[in-house]
Amino acid sequence: MQGALIHHTVLLDEAIEALAINADGHYVDATFGRGGHSRLILQRLSPLGRLTAFDKDPQAVAAAQELAASDGRFSIRHQGFCHVSELGPASADGLLMDLGVSSPQIDDPERGFSFRHDGPLDMRMDTTRGQSVAQWLETADISTLAEVIRDYGEERFAQPIAKAIDRRRQERGPFRTTRELAEVVAGAVKTREPGKDPATRTFQAFRIFINAELEELQQALEASLQVLRPNGQLVVISFHSLEDRIVKQFMARHSRTVVDRRVPFAEPAPMRLRGVRRIKPSDAEVKANPRSRSAVMRVAERSEVAA
Repeated sequence: MQGALIHHTVLLDEAIEALAINADGHYVDATFGRGGHSRLILQRLSPLGRLTAFDKDPQAVAAAQELAASDGRFSIRHQGFCHVSELGPASADGLLMDLGVSSPQIDDPERGFSFRHDGPLDMRMDTTRGQSVAQWLETADISTLAEVIRDYGEERFAQPIAKAIDRRRQERGPFRTTRELAEVVAGAVKTREPGKDPATRTFQAFRIFINAELEELQQALEASLQVLRPNGQLVVISFHSLEDRIVKQFMARHSRTVVDRRVPFAEPAPMRLRGVRRIKPSDAEVKANPRSRSAVMRVAERSEVAA
């Protein structure tokens, strides 16, 4: 692994402000990463405050364990963020999710997330379990490949890419490296978006699929309604349209009362979130960290009305 892989936490100050931290409260960093948000949250907490973090990545967990050893207010769980459901009902004053892949994961060739660096075709967030992309590609049929590339990558050349992957497997055997996959995808994509590598959407699709990212996000959002106390803040940072659409629709659905038209005299389902707002990185942040340009942060407050 390369040394000194640097992670620039996106929307750091804005996310902490959105959490509206109560110094004695309990907060959840559902995606620890390299701990940028967690460290700033801890600075805002009193000796009575607590912070619980989650992460699937063993490298992130190792960094978090060092922090936990030096600060008794902090604990880390080696679990995906859907496991926030295991926290007690109404136990958290704020819940933060910083979605997607971190810079150290992208920039480490051994993790296999990037087509820019040749390395093992892995892409697992948790390298201790589950199939790598290389293993999955050995058996996935053309229709499954095309469906994943189309649905998770929003790639209009999904079918030609899937056929090219299958043809390459038959001619030369299994894929092993990121460069092998990127070259096949580049040969199948007929036109390129300006400034975007033709493999971008396919790599995104395979990463999201192999880590079940969208399913986990949906589970974590639903769990947040149980875990957050009244007036607790839900803060979610996403980096592509599929994630942001799920978050936007979830917040919109739960920020209004719902009448069941099939039962006209029943009480409407109560509004469970309020104060929904959307925040983008500043021009200064995008200039300093171009990877932040696609970030969208959505914030909502847990309603005082019981679910």
